[in-house]
Amino acid sequence: MNEKLRLRFSKTGRAVWISHLDLMQTMQRAFSRAGLALKYSEGYNPHPQISIALPLSVGAASRCELMDFRLREDAELSTLPERLTAALPEGIEVLAAYEAERKCAEIKWLELEGRFEYDGREPAALLEPLRVFFARESIIITRKTKRGVGESDIRPAIRSIDFTAGEGLVALHAFVSAQEPTLNPEQLAEALRQLAPELAPDFAAFTRLEIYDKDMIVFR
Repeated sequence: MNEKLRLRFSKTGRAVWISHLDLMQTMQRAFSRAGLALKYSEGYNPHPQISIALPLSVGAASRCELMDFRLREDAELSTLPERLTAALPEGIEVLAAYEAERKCAEIKWLELEGRFEYDGREPAALLEPLRVFFARESIIITRKTKRGVGESDIRPAIRSIDFTAGEGLVALHAFVSAQEPTLNPEQLAEALRQLAPELAPDFAAFTRLEIYDKDMIVFR
């Protein structure tokens, strides 16, 4: 079997604390336990042909992760989700397996939800200030890069964002750029810490809901 195959899986609960490297190893073990032989690369240092698009940060959850892989032998794709999920730890569930027809380079937007938790502050009073802040023409933050510390304007990477108040928290729903540029959702909270500390949450968490291409068509 030479076709590139793709898994769609979720990573929630305690599994959000599994790092990207550990997740790759976990997936490899799951294939082995499920009796599915991954195809390996050729050369002096062969490695299993699997790759995960848009690796998650530790602590972030997702309902729409994608992993490409190749198998050495044909397998019934409809049975893979159940077989692999049974071999995976709690919090990782394979939702679908299918032939990959599009390149992951076509991914552009992420839909996400999140929560900003506040101790001792009234969430409803923060809604309008948060909307005003993220409606700025530019939101320039300082962040670490491979070349050192630099400045980055994250505003162009935010397609839309809105907030609703809950008990002790503000819930957010947003569409942000996945690639070129890449926006880590944690940078939404970091922008508040740097530029508007009076609005900065005491705790922030995010969940990916869906992946889209540049035309806002769901990517598979």
